Amino acid sequence: MFELLKTDSGTKARLGKLRTAHGVVDTPVFMPVGTQASVKALDPRELEEMGTQIILGNTYHLYLKPGLDIIRAAGGLHAFMNWQMPILTDSGGFQVFSLAKIRKIKPHGVEFRSHIDGSLLFLGPKEAMEIQRALGSDIAMVFDECPPHDAPPREQRHAVERTIRWARECREQPRADGQKIFGIVQGGSNAALREECARALLEIGFDGYAIGGVSVGEPEGEMFKAVEATVPHLPADKARYAMGLGTPAQMLELIARGVDMFDCVLPTRVARNGTAFTRRGAFGLKGGGYKADFRPIDDTCDCFACKRFTRAYLRHLLNVNEILGLRMVSVHNSHLFLKIMAEARAHLAAGTFAAYYNDFIANYVPSRKVLEARKASELER
Repeated sequence: MFELLKTDSGTKARLGKLRTAHGVVDTPVFMPVGTQASVKALDPRELEEMGTQIILGNTYHLYLKPGLDIIRAAGGLHAFMNWQMPILTDSGGFQVFSLAKIRKIKPHGVEFRSHIDGSLLFLGPKEAMEIQRALGSDIAMVFDECPPHDAPPREQRHAVERTIRWARECREQPRADGQKIFGIVQGGSNAALREECARALLEIGFDGYAIGGVSVGEPEGEMFKAVEATVPHLPADKARYAMGLGTPAQMLELIARGVDMFDCVLPTRVARNGTAFTRRGAFGLKGGGYKADFRPIDDTCDCFACKRFTRAYLRHLLNVNEILGLRMVSVHNSHLFLKIMAEARAHLAAGTFAAYYNDFIANYVPSRKVLEARKASELER
């Protein structure tokens, strides 16, 4: 399923190919998040034109709306949303963390109160895999427990034990034709727990491995440590996926640490608040300083929004709540994330990734508002 083509000599970055039932994905790759069968504010044509290779959907949300009967009647998720390229589906395990106030963890899964109408629903390994089988995604994620980053050691230990047990149950469930399954490593910031979890998952055997329990409110340094504690225990011939992150700089940092796949709601989430990413950081377009700024969002960007519109015009649209404004910033942000991944692949192929990575990180200034938005993105994932 995964072919490792090259490892960078100056870092641990990897160039690879991920083969799925709906096509080949070149890695490193960013997956736009289509939680409810749509990437917010973008249409499939735009996603294809900006180089999207694979998108992400969410088991929990799609099970609630539109429901499995509708998706089965449509012929699966690809047909329902008319997306013929690969899809990865999260299992709903992240909602064990994000919806902690309306769920109860039980031995065989999690009982939720629907965030929509308060009705009871149960999601465990069997249910999560049954839903993903009906969705027909190319990659199904195991159902896991994602505890808070600051959970006490005993809670982290129990979460790892449940994650391993549930992963084994997920592996035993039937899947859609050609559907692959990824295990998820938990363990918080405890390196020994992460190693234990990774070794147990390798023993079960999966088509790829994800690093879970990151981008859940922890400081950035702790996130890097969690990844560094996990990657050495993952096989070189399987894809590695860091779940739910991050900014362009964070993704490049993790590519340099040996990660292949990423997803994040940030490009479209912060766009709806008027925040635009650039290669040097992010800034808020709504401010008065851009009222008569007739430059594009980013002089170095070739996306539709930057070729067509000025900061002044987009600021106006955002401040009068015109939908075109948030759509165009969403186009720009998503295009930039995907372009950076394409550049990383090109530099890996050319043997110049280390210089590209070091230059990017040296010139990127993190935004406090963007980091806060990352912490507040629970329901979108």
